[in-house]
Amino acid sequence: MDALINYIKKQGYNIGNLTIGESLEIAKELQVRVSDVVIAEAMHENALSREEVKASVQAAFRHNLYATEIGLTSSSSFLLGQVPQELAADDFANRLFEDDLVNRILVYTLGAQVGNHTCGLEPCAGTGDSCTYSGLYRAFQETIVDEDELFRVSSVILKIGTIFRAGKTTTGCNMEGFGAGAAATAAAMVEMKKGSPESMNKAIVLALSPTIGNPCTPRVMVAGLCSTHIGGGVIIGNLAANLALKTNIPVNVPADVMIAMAAAVHSVSAKSIVPVVIEYMHPFFKTNLEVEAFIEQNIKDKEQDAIDKTMQVAIEKARELAKKANSIVKPFGDAVVGGSSQAVGSPTNTGRIAHDLAKGEITGVKIELYPELFARRGINVPGILMGAVLGAGTDDSKAYKEIMQIMREKKIKVEIVEVNEPQLQRVTVYAAEQNSMVEALNRGGARLVLKKAVPSVDAASEVAKKLGIVLVD
Repeated sequence: MDALINYIKKQGYNIGNLTIGESLEIAKELQVRVSDVVIAEAMHENALSREEVKASVQAAFRHNLYATEIGLTSSSSFLLGQVPQELAADDFANRLFEDDLVNRILVYTLGAQVGNHTCGLEPCAGTGDSCTYSGLYRAFQETIVDEDELFRVSSVILKIGTIFRAGKTTTGCNMEGFGAGAAATAAAMVEMKKGSPESMNKAIVLALSPTIGNPCTPRVMVAGLCSTHIGGGVIIGNLAANLALKTNIPVNVPADVMIAMAAAVHSVSAKSIVPVVIEYMHPFFKTNLEVEAFIEQNIKDKEQDAIDKTMQVAIEKARELAKKANSIVKPFGDAVVGGSSQAVGSPTNTGRIAHDLAKGEITGVKIELYPELFARRGINVPGILMGAVLGAGTDDSKAYKEIMQIMREKKIKVEIVEVNEPQLQRVTVYAAEQNSMVEALNRGGARLVLKKAVPSVDAASEVAKKLGIVLVD
């Protein structure tokens, strides 16, 4: 361990405050396991021996394992009922997953949540991720024979947890049970299977990606919802680890960038997403009648009125969606090359309309994209150009592959501009006889909202109809 610590110091790392990415990088450089770095850091930071760190890690889980046991055997939750007991009965006869380890982690994680509602959990980022860590630890206790291996895996779980604890500043499951739980599960599975630091980086990034911006609010007050938050973190983490370990899946995002983004989105979500979630979920919040006795009736009446209005709005929106939905006999749109019907399909169709409105030989194309599409220009510009110059459809993979070479050969001038207008995509085609322009809003699914056009919106609408391009309001 001394050599490892000396290397960390020599490289200028701030030992005691290593990031996940730095821990992975050190392990890669020294060809050691990630747990070696995590344990060495804890030893140095706290002036403890390896055995003392091990004892402290074991002790850290003590109360939460007690709560887990209560949830599995004798307690009931106002949000989850006795679900863990139902799933653990008769030696897990009622299984969620055939994989025994994953199934146990899930059941124990849910058991910890029920225990949390009974005797409380010691929180890490929150109590949601503590549920997952407890589920992981108990399942690993029953699976990993070597006590030192259990220590290694547990150390990695807690390293992830402490980072997320620092990053969680407000409400948001992306930094707690769902996000932190997914990342910890992914890292733990890789460590348990002695995967490389590169594999652990991939696993953490893949696990975090679906959790970004996910709010907490509905799960802490609405019956049942928490089960798929904290359980989903386990499933996603396991999937991410297996993808990283069993395939050559390309992942080029560093774990530190993904974690930093999760923390940044976390506060934005609390301000922008959570209020909407509360608006829709408030009618389903569990209440305590004894507490409600202290609330004045006029306040409760106002709340009920707001709830009634929200319910009506929700029903009207659901009916509106059903009215706009396709029949199941023709559910899909045309195929879209490039991997995204939003980033490629909708802007390509904007280019197709502009192509049909232009007259004469095409000499130039100007593409104006809102920030998200501008950032994804590597996949959408070829689509837009094949639509604008060739009139090719979104499913024309041959044109998509060849268009950049065609542009060079024909010496067609291209201008690509970022515009700070949400969802905007504007394509201008310069041609010998008549220029054209189509300004649209992106609606995904290769659909668009037609806003302006040259020579006219009516002409653009007719072209869209002829081409089978779906226009929406």
